[in-house]
Amino acid sequence: MPILTAVDGPGWIEPDDVPRPIVAFGAAMADSGGFELHPHRHRKGQMLLVQRGALSCEVEGGLWIVPPGSAIWIPGGALHAFKVTGALEGYCAFVDPTVGGGLPDLCRAVSVTPLLRALLARAAHLPYLYEEGGANSRLVAVILDELVTARIEDFHLPMPTDPRLRRVADDMIATPANRGTLVGWAQRAGMSERTMMRLISRETGMSFGRWRQQLAVMLAVKWLAGGASIQQVAADLGYESVPSFVTMFRKALGTSPARYMANRHAD
Repeated sequence: MPILTAVDGPGWIEPDDVPRPIVAFGAAMADSGGFELHPHRHRKGQMLLVQRGALSCEVEGGLWIVPPGSAIWIPGGALHAFKVTGALEGYCAFVDPTVGGGLPDLCRAVSVTPLLRALLARAAHLPYLYEEGGANSRLVAVILDELVTARIEDFHLPMPTDPRLRRVADDMIATPANRGTLVGWAQRAGMSERTMMRLISRETGMSFGRWRQQLAVMLAVKWLAGGASIQQVAADLGYESVPSFVTMFRKALGTSPARYMANRHAD
């Protein structure tokens, strides 16, 4: 999948084909009503840092939301797909898996330090065939160190593999305002309440209620980062009142939606 445009060469450049430890570039997308990148994979690992807006990424076995001030790391070879709502700004870096040990072997959302953000901004201004050795090699080494030690953030929603549960999960993601009961969702899936409880616990490590709350928090963060109002997010998640939504959000993330997003943008 071509992503980079060559400045001093012909046409499009595939990051996997660039013989450098790290290939980085800036990413900016206007609000075009939504953008989706269908499932694909790279030989190299990929890090996407979000500065404005938010994106969702589905990787084998889970769904991640990446708000401003965070990044997602996707190991090389992992099948993944992106969805963007609203405008998006940030940086993307492809990391060759041969550069050394310590790189995460699982997908994760991580907090971005000011140092890592500045390093990626600097790397994004290098030619894609930058001269190796000296300052460039030291820059790459520090980026890798920062990535390896980055703090993991809880923006992950485990996705079930059982076909019946997956249909339920997809329906809940598509219609989050549907506040149906466990019994109702189990009936739609063609299974008993007890069977559904057992399956979702086994496949996600969460109870039904905890899974649905995590989904609501992740969607709320994504929509708020995309510019939606608190009132609109509460309604779209099926809450009868804004205060009840704010209470849920505060319990999950320790602060109100408005303060949470203000802190994210300030960082």
